[in-house]
Amino acid sequence: MFDATSRYYSVGVRTVTRKNRSGAPRKIPYAGRRFLPRSEEQTLLVEHSVREGERLDNVTARYLGDPTQFWRVCDANGVLDPEELTATPGRVLRIAAPLPGGSGTGN
Repeated sequence: MFDATSRYYSVGVRTVTRKNRSGAPRKIPYAGRRFLPRSEEQTLLVEHSVREGERLDNVTARYLGDPTQFWRVCDANGVLDPEELTATPGRVLRIAAPLPGGSGTGN
């Protein structure tokens, strides 16, 4: 269900069964819970100072080679909202190497 580069790839898809209006069972798929990796578990590649008007996808493409991996920069900086990372010029972002075997997942 999730692409191999997705932050949810390794959490898997689970299902819960609920009854619909007529009482028949209905299976509802959902993504498993994902836990953010601790920053000390991540290998720092570089620190980047944000410039005025800079976009996170461009920063991610520059350092990780893939603009869709912006979530890795969010994880490395303990941030859920990607726009928060580039909102303040001069902010220093941690750019970390991908974790081996996936991305901070849990059950």
